[in-house]
Amino acid sequence: MNQANIVNECPGGAVAQGTAAVSEPLVGADLSIGNGFTAHSFRATEIGPLMDPLVMVDHYVMTQPTFGIHPHAGMSAVSLLFDDSEGHFHNRDSLGNDFDLRPGDLYWLSAGSGAVHDESPRANARIHGLQVFVNVPQTQRFETPTSLLVRSEAMPVINNAGARVKVALGESNGIRGATSPSTPMTILDGAIQAGGRFVHESVGNRGIWVQSAKGRLDVIAGGTTRRLAPGQAVAISTDASTKISLNNASCEPVHFALFDGAQVAEPYVQDGPFVMGTLEQIAAIKAAYDAGQLGSLPNHQ
Repeated sequence: MNQANIVNECPGGAVAQGTAAVSEPLVGADLSIGNGFTAHSFRATEIGPLMDPLVMVDHYVMTQPTFGIHPHAGMSAVSLLFDDSEGHFHNRDSLGNDFDLRPGDLYWLSAGSGAVHDESPRANARIHGLQVFVNVPQTQRFETPTSLLVRSEAMPVINNAGARVKVALGESNGIRGATSPSTPMTILDGAIQAGGRFVHESVGNRGIWVQSAKGRLDVIAGGTTRRLAPGQAVAISTDASTKISLNNASCEPVHFALFDGAQVAEPYVQDGPFVMGTLEQIAAIKAAYDAGQLGSLPNHQ
């Protein structure tokens, strides 16, 4: 992204009822980069603060190296690989990490004061998942970078009639997974069979993002129902404890992802991989990156 975007406007197209404000179904924009990356892309600069604490969500397929070595600062970059990914996703960063993500894995890079990152599919791999930028409060933008890798096999699973849901991060239905290294968040990756239902209960002052990766999904929150077509999403903001009901509205299995995070509720500026409180801070972090102050990666693969 070449242009800085300031997010501080009120969301449009949302309905507030009871304890939740619920967006209309969100379609996203088609995004294609090179010959190996396609995505449906969602941006808070277009959706508004109802997306808080998320800044960006890309529902993508990647088959070839696309972005190269790149920086991040002032936010968290989260990769959730879906189980139908094929092959391995090579991940390196200036924190010293160098490993392959496998289908179903999650990687959270809390960039803080700045980190350098590189991720690319191994030969003959097809990576399908979500790439998500998560905001942090201004007081945390310059903390020391940290990271978290959660392997798929380490994620607890919620099994009920008609649904199987992995708790990639956080907690749902009394089942607790790994803890976020920065913004408090629950991430669920689940499948609901035809006629099945899954309920997640959120607390107040949270932003919930529900996305259908496959199938038609009814999302019910605060008395409002939204029907999602495949690939669509809905953004929800809570001011009290709220049950989020996900119902399979199709004759085929539905695959969904749910993000439930603590709202930041602060204006911010995003410029590509940087999220800061002011344009001056954006300029300063760009200068730091150009000067080599955000770290580096070894040359080997």
